[in-house]
Amino acid sequence: MAERIIRETTTRDTTADDTVVERDHNQNVLARLIWFIAGVILTLLAFRLIFSLLGANRSNGIADFVYDVSGPLVSPFFGLFDYNAERVGDSSVFEVYTAVAMLVYTAIAWGLAYLATINRRA
Repeated sequence: MAERIIRETTTRDTTADDTVVERDHNQNVLARLIWFIAGVILTLLAFRLIFSLLGANRSNGIADFVYDVSGPLVSPFFGLFDYNAERVGDSSVFEVYTAVAMLVYTAIAWGLAYLATINRRA
């Protein structure tokens, strides 16, 4: 007959380890929430940039919704550059301030997510 090996497991107090694991989990959730919000904002701004490049009709409900919702997000960047929006075609406009807003919001999200996980275990 084959000899059976039985391993005995010992329990130890893991409250310190459990606290670290729970903290790491909470930090991961916070970082994911930050990136989710940033993703929604960046998606709206990307649609705004594409709609302006393609000359979307503002009387269309979807285009009007995107412009209305993203307006407050890009308004801090309106006076950043001293020129009129560059025309690409008859009704197409390249909104540099929207592109800059996307870069700034990405940098802010990266910084906040980094801060949320700064003391996480490796």
